[in-house]
Amino acid sequence: MSAHEAPEPFATLPVAPKPGLRRFHQARWDEEIVFELSRPGRRGVGVPAPEAPLVELPEGVARRTPPALPELSQNQVVRHYLRLSQETLGADFTIDVGQGTCTMKYSPKVNDSFARDPRVAALHPLQPEDTVQGVLEIYWRLEQILREISGMARVSLQPGAGSAAIYANIAMIRAYHAARGEGEQRDQVITTMFSHPSNAACAKVAGYEVITLMPDAEGNPDIEALRAAVGPRTAALMITNPEDTGIFNPRIREFVELVHTAGGLACYDQANANGILGITRARDAGFDLCHFNLHKTFSTPHACGGPAAGACGVSEALVPFLPGPVVDRAGDSFTLTVPERSVGKIRPFLGVTPNVVRAYAWVMALGARGLREVAETAVLNNNYLLAKVARIPGASVPWARRRRVEQVRYSWQRLAEETGVHSEEIGIRAADFGVHYWTSHHPYVVPEPFTLEPTESYSREDLDEYAAILAHVADEARKDPEFVRGAPYRQTVHRIDPTALDDPAQWSPSWRAYLRKHGAKRPG
Repeated sequence: MSAHEAPEPFATLPVAPKPGLRRFHQARWDEEIVFELSRPGRRGVGVPAPEAPLVELPEGVARRTPPALPELSQNQVVRHYLRLSQETLGADFTIDVGQGTCTMKYSPKVNDSFARDPRVAALHPLQPEDTVQGVLEIYWRLEQILREISGMARVSLQPGAGSAAIYANIAMIRAYHAARGEGEQRDQVITTMFSHPSNAACAKVAGYEVITLMPDAEGNPDIEALRAAVGPRTAALMITNPEDTGIFNPRIREFVELVHTAGGLACYDQANANGILGITRARDAGFDLCHFNLHKTFSTPHACGGPAAGACGVSEALVPFLPGPVVDRAGDSFTLTVPERSVGKIRPFLGVTPNVVRAYAWVMALGARGLREVAETAVLNNNYLLAKVARIPGASVPWARRRRVEQVRYSWQRLAEETGVHSEEIGIRAADFGVHYWTSHHPYVVPEPFTLEPTESYSREDLDEYAAILAHVADEARKDPEFVRGAPYRQTVHRIDPTALDDPAQWSPSWRAYLRKHGAKRPG
């Protein structure tokens, strides 16, 4: 049997391979994309003629031809998107502890109703300030909350994602040094192997030379390597803590002080803050800048990769450089201002308002004590799952002597050496049980990695089930490695030829590009 094919019929597969593992089979619709479903003349709604003549557009603004939008009836649209939803695994369908550093937690549905409220959803970004006082107040109040959580002097909610927040921070770092006459001199940024790659990427895009610290024998960034790296060229340290291994750096203040002694700034990537809320604060460790991902720690949806939301916090010295505008309070009213040396906009208008509203609602529902309980429960869940996974034959935990905070980067190296089955193949087979996991950022410093992050959203029964699935698949790999390599069997899609992924000439980011590159004809 080819690895690209599923055994037929499906009934020949075991229904319940082991007691306690639920039955699962993903819907498969072979659904076309919406443009392929289009037929000329079909309508989902009859658009009435305008009551008054339309404003005449300036020359060159009006389209010469109508846009090539898909034409479908309402029931076709409903059917299409419901089918796609059935072919997708997501946080609302499964025990989503395997997304690793993405912190997939439960997003309360009541918060969606707040975000969809016309008083939020129907606002126009160019409305006068006096007509959007409620939304500006939410921005201001969430900033005060994040200031308390981080210890920073001010916070901007403008970035549209974590990476955008990292870029905002590196832009402020660059502007700060330029204002002091050291912009040309300080051309290096230091990061660590297990910090989020966006730190190195954003620094590189901003024109910096990137120095990456490797882990020492304990799994921490090597402080001696940092001593050797810092100097008059150091612009900043950009570090995730706890790192993506789940290890919290116990010498983090010493790291910050070394960078400060060299005249650099210290920037805290708090994308992994789910296990330290209410316990540690960025400013208390001496950091000058930090960021949070509202779409991770503060329970707003990732939304298939976007739009997410980020939040940048800065010390007093960096307030003048914040992206603008920011929301200020003047008595009982709220107004928009642009800091005097602002690095400009990171995202159009204020930011991702629906996710700011969701994050604010989540925090207000929990309160300060609830936020700390989130962190404590996440750490408890993570270490409970760690104890379960560490007992699976073939799984290992690099730097096992260290307790972890909110996630762990595990390794299947022993299993791969014994069976030839790799981590990616274990994950694909796990999808047959309705779950998945993430491996790791490249390069794989941890061999055959897989990264699990339970968060506070999952019960002990959920964690038991997830661990049982991994144990079952590892057992299958020993008994019948070819069967595992042939997975998935109960999923919508199977293995694809990955060669096109590395060939930009074949990429088609839009339907128009697909038609242009591949010569397909629009149906109809």
